Amino acid sequence: MGVAPKRVTRDQLAGAARAALGGGRRLDGVERLAGGTRKGVYRLTMDDATTAIAYLWEDSENYWPPAAGDGDLTDPFSPGVGLDLFEAAHARLDDLGLRVPAVRLADRDRTHCPADLAIVEDFPGESLMDLFGRDPRAAEPAMTRLAEALEAMRRYRAPTYGKVALIDGGGTPRGTSCEARALDFALACLAEAAARDRRVAGARDLLEERLRVLAGAVRPRAEYSVVHGELGLDHVLVDSDGNPVLIDIEDLMYFDVEWEHVFLRIRLHGDYRRLAVDGLDEDRLALYMLAQRLSLTAGPLRLLDGDYPDREFMRGVAEHNLNEALALVRAG
Repeated sequence: MGVAPKRVTRDQLAGAARAALGGGRRLDGVERLAGGTRKGVYRLTMDDATTAIAYLWEDSENYWPPAAGDGDLTDPFSPGVGLDLFEAAHARLDDLGLRVPAVRLADRDRTHCPADLAIVEDFPGESLMDLFGRDPRAAEPAMTRLAEALEAMRRYRAPTYGKVALIDGGGTPRGTSCEARALDFALACLAEAAARDRRVAGARDLLEERLRVLAGAVRPRAEYSVVHGELGLDHVLVDSDGNPVLIDIEDLMYFDVEWEHVFLRIRLHGDYRRLAVDGLDEDRLALYMLAQRLSLTAGPLRLLDGDYPDREFMRGVAEHNLNEALALVRAG
């Protein structure tokens, strides 16, 4: 039967499932899926074997300890939590012709649960990461289509940078430029990591100096593309026709395309060449690489302050990126 949500009852999910899927179906099984840190992700199985995915943005499903700036939509790097962010991101990606899970129910009035809830299309097969690891040749069509999707995201031009939900809603972001916001974000991550690890604390002045030098080398530019922000292949599913399906989209923003490609380089390592593009700004890439290494150090260390269950994995993420950040300073 799986594990029921911490504060949302099976009966509440059953009512939502009936509203979403209809047809006289009855909820038969609830299975919590691994991976989510800010929302609960549950596979709902009906008595006729129909399945769907429930997203629950509920406080008890969020493993992250509260931090200053949470919920600040004017900050492109504030955590994306909630149905509003999901729906805005979904609409933008859908308008671009990208495959995203179809929404069966969006319960913004909390009719069924005391939390933001969406029920979406299920893709019960492998993620693109698992498929690629098992059979790179079989994954090739989806990788090719993912490269095409990234190009569509890159070509789009927004009027300014910021969270898609904010900008498409007519809002104004904080700051003056992508590189300035990235520098502020990196300095905040540096301070946070230094407070938790003596090695970062010992190199803090060098790291800060390096960040400021890299930011100073970036030339002004006003080209704001659609950026997922955490586009590892584990955030890409594959549908029955072999199309890549983007998930975990709440952090979608308009930003420098280099931010996306730095994350792809970090996650794909040597396989990044399959998604690489020409014409990226090397100065932005250098700044964003150090910024993301610091983010991937500070974030996991903060997550470990809470009750996140896969602690060894998260320690490994922090340790790897800490060493990579230090190596960038030594190399510089």
